[in-house]
Amino acid sequence: MRDIRLVAEPFDPNAEIDALAMATPDAGGIASFVGKVRCGEGVEALELSHYEPLTLPGMEALAASAEARFALDGLVVIHRVGAMEPGENIVLVSAAARHRRDAIEAVDFCMDHLKSAAWFWKRENRAGEWHWIEPRAEDHSDLARWADKSH
Repeated sequence: MRDIRLVAEPFDPNAEIDALAMATPDAGGIASFVGKVRCGEGVEALELSHYEPLTLPGMEALAASAEARFALDGLVVIHRVGAMEPGENIVLVSAAARHRRDAIEAVDFCMDHLKSAAWFWKRENRAGEWHWIEPRAEDHSDLARWADKSH
């Protein structure tokens, strides 16, 4: 089971995780990560832009790579685009597998790629001014560690 989506409207991560659980009854566990727009630090809004001809195909390729690398029963990747307010969900990555390590590592693998090597441009509005957000050095080193492991 694979469900890869770009959405412009808010989504309910719990409902999506429940749907994954229903679709993968033989899974021994489900690991999930939900990314949210930070509250505080003066953040008034977040906006994610993307290049449509590459974004969804790139997300599908990432999912295929995760499925080839880990023994998964199911994978859900939902990513928001457009304007969001503090507290809103940005991304859900949820993986179901017979064994926890595959589910946990698949989520980590997908998030590291989405954070550093994806098809999104992110900017924050603070005090009425927009500022572009670039991946941090830590994001790049998180991604690089996957190049050294086959699993």
